[in-house]
Formats: sequence, C-alpha cells, structure tokens
Amino acid sequence: MADSDIVCISPIDGRELVRRPIMSETAIDSTIASAREAQKAWRNTSLSERAGKVSAFLDALLAMNQEVVPEIAQQMGRPVRYGGEFRGVEERARHMIGIAEKSLHPIPADDEKPGFRRMIKREPVGLVLVIAPWNYPYLTAINTIVPALMAGNAVLLKHASQTVLAGERFQMAMDRAGMPKGLFQNLHLSHDQTSRILGSGLVDHCNFTGSVSGGRAIERAAAGTFTSLGLELGGKDPAYVREDANIDHAIENLVDGAFFNSGQCCCGIERIYVHEKHYDRFVEGAIDLVNTYVLGNPLDETTTLGPMAHKRFADLVRQQNAEAVAKGAKAHIDAKKFPADAGNSAYLAPQVLTDVDHAMSVMREESFGPTVGIMKVKGDEEAIRLMNDSPYGLSAAIWTSDVDAAEAIGEKLETGTVFMNRCDYLDPALAWTGVRDTGRGASLSRLAYDSLTRPKSYHLRQI
Repeated sequence: MADSDIVCISPIDGRELVRRPIMSETAIDSTIASAREAQKAWRNTSLSERAGKVSAFLDALLAMNQEVVPEIAQQMGRPVRYGGEFRGVEERARHMIGIAEKSLHPIPADDEKPGFRRMIKREPVGLVLVIAPWNYPYLTAINTIVPALMAGNAVLLKHASQTVLAGERFQMAMDRAGMPKGLFQNLHLSHDQTSRILGSGLVDHCNFTGSVSGGRAIERAAAGTFTSLGLELGGKDPAYVREDANIDHAIENLVDGAFFNSGQCCCGIERIYVHEKHYDRFVEGAIDLVNTYVLGNPLDETTTLGPMAHKRFADLVRQQNAEAVAKGAKAHIDAKKFPADAGNSAYLAPQVLTDVDHAMSVMREESFGPTVGIMKVKGDEEAIRLMNDSPYGLSAAIWTSDVDAAEAIGEKLETGTVFMNRCDYLDPALAWTGVRDTGRGASLSRLAYDSLTRPKSYHLRQI
C-alpha cells in the first residue's frame, strides 16, 4: 500500500474496497484558501438563506439512503437490515436548523441603561475542521457540520479511512444542493497532513470523534495555536437495574444497547450492574436474547450481528474476554453457536460475562465490541460507586420506575448524560458531552452553537 493512499479494507471479506490518493500540499493550501473566501460571503447571508441551503443538502443526502445502507455494511460491517443512520441524521439536522435563530440571536445586557445599546452577538469562528469516525459515519459528522454551517462557518471534513465513501457522500449532497463553491470540502488527508493543518493554525475550530490517544494527538498538534477543540473520545458506559425496574424492558433494551452495531457505539452499554433481586432473571434473559443473534455477512437481510470494522478491533475484545475468564469470570455464550466466528477474523461472537470485577479490563477499559460484563449489587450506593469507577464518562443509564430516584442518582454520577429506562441515544435538544478521558466540549443543543461561534460585545452610547 502506497503511503500516499487512503485504503478501506472491507471487514466482510478482508479485501480492498476503496483506495483514494491523499491530497497534495498545494491542493490542501488551495482548498483552505477557497474555504476562507467562501466563508466571507456565507457569514453575511441571512439565517433563512442558510437554512434553505442546509435543508437542501439534507434532502439530497437523505435521497441517497438506498445506496448508502449497503455502503456502510461494506465499509464497517453494520447489517443492512437496520437501514442505515438517516433517521437520526434527519432528526438532529432539522432540530439544529430549527433552533439556529433563537440560539444565535443577540443577547441583551442583563440590565438596561438609558442612552445605551448593549448586547452580545454571536459571530462564526470561521473555518471548522470535522474529523469524523467510522462507527457512525453520518450521525457523528452531522452533529457539527449542520450547526457549523448554520452559524456562518465554512467546513472541512476529514473522514476515517474505514468510511471514506461517507465523506464523499457528504460532498455529493452539498454539491447537489448548490452549496456555495468551497464552503464545504471533503478532504483525503493523512494523519501527518491533519497535524500540519492544526499545527499551522489554518483552522479556527476542530471537532474530533475517536480514541483517547487520537484526542491527545489532536491536542498536541493544535498546541499553541489557540484553535478551539471539541473532543468526543472513549467511553465505558454503565447501566444500573434497580430493584423497582421493569425487568423485561431492561433486558430487551440493555441487550440491544450493548450489542447493536457489534457494540461499536460511543454510548453503547459496556457494563451492567443489577440489583440482587433481579440478577439471576436478568442474566438468564440476557443470555437467551443474545443467543438469538445471527452473526454473518451484513449484506444478508437475516444477519443481526455483522463483523467488527477491523480484525484488530475483534482481537482486542477477544483478549479482554480471555483475560476476564482467566481471572475467574464466566463466559455464557458458546462461540460454536456462531460459526462465522473462526477466531481469526473481524467476525466475533457476542459474549455475556458474569463473576466479573473491576480488576478485569473488560469492566474498566473500553471494549467497543460485542461483549458485556454483568455484576450483582445490593443497592444504589454500591451501583453509584462502581459506575463512577472508570476513567471515562459519556453516558450512564438507570432502569427504575422512580423518576426522582433516577435524577438523584444521576447527580452523583460523573458522566455527560444520564438516561432513565433507555440508552444509546442522542437527544438533539440536549448537549452531547463527556467528562474525564471522554473529552471536552459539547455538540448538539443550543450549546453547540457556543463552540462554533465567538461572542462579540456591543457597547453603544448615544450622545
């Protein structure tokens, strides 16, 4: 493989699916210059005009769904039966378009002073670089692309090599919508080129979704440039099933939350704490449900669990499972029931582990795969302590019939989002954020516009 190429290897069969040459340095500089020029005009357009163009882009993207669904399966392994990501894409995009006027409206001074006009306006930061991941190639990117454009910015997109076609789909939709030339540009960049762009201060804001190590590399590259950063990094999201939970609902939703997309979800459930009253029933129900999964080719409509995006990701989960069993955990799923898992490919059988503890990496380090550990707890205090025993903090889910109890527990959890009786979902009206090694900054909600704009104060005195 040439160093100048970006290559996607399909997890379906390990064969090369897509190859693209990386951009030349001259092309990069020209692209950035054209984006700057386009942004000068775009920032002066009305919000209604921006909304019309961004909505046209969204419509053009949604019209590609039939082609996109199998492309996602081929690139990163999600089964076609689930129909892609565009329902969530549309929900998030239309919400952010809808709240733009209110979110970007000038903020009057807290107190009135006769003879003065005082306010804070929101101005676009300028040029926004979006570095998008492969696990949800459209959903994650849309979180920043739409509000960035609505706020009056230009956008550069660097997509993961595993989902290089998603970046090209974004560009195609922008072009079909008649977006101003240069305002949005999809770039094929190497890691070194991305670091150069950040280190040279050529962009004003960067949003990165990926690993903790990747986030640290982004911070190092941007150090000293004063480029603002939004980082959504690792997670080890917990769930707690209380004594008053609807146990059948909890089993169904938590199994889906742990194994959908082969566990490759930023806010997927990776560890479950169950009240001792429900523990045996929960474990039995979870095992029964997981055993109904069909591991296979994601292009097959009968497949409910596709391969992981790459063999090395599957190997990491295999290592975590093996370590847990070696330390005394019990593995409940017989891999032989999932013949597609030959032990040496991206195809990995799901696994449910019990007799686990926090000395095992599967309960503390990100798995990002189809495995989950289940622990018995005596009550809220023990569950809270264990849920907080993690270097990450993206979301946490509580299964209970008591809303007040869920809120009270949530106040003690060190996390970005607290769910009750659901998981693995982003509400576009709420900020998507994390604590600790999960990152910094916020996307979605009106707070997303704060990171994509800068305040400008007006203190106007009449004489």
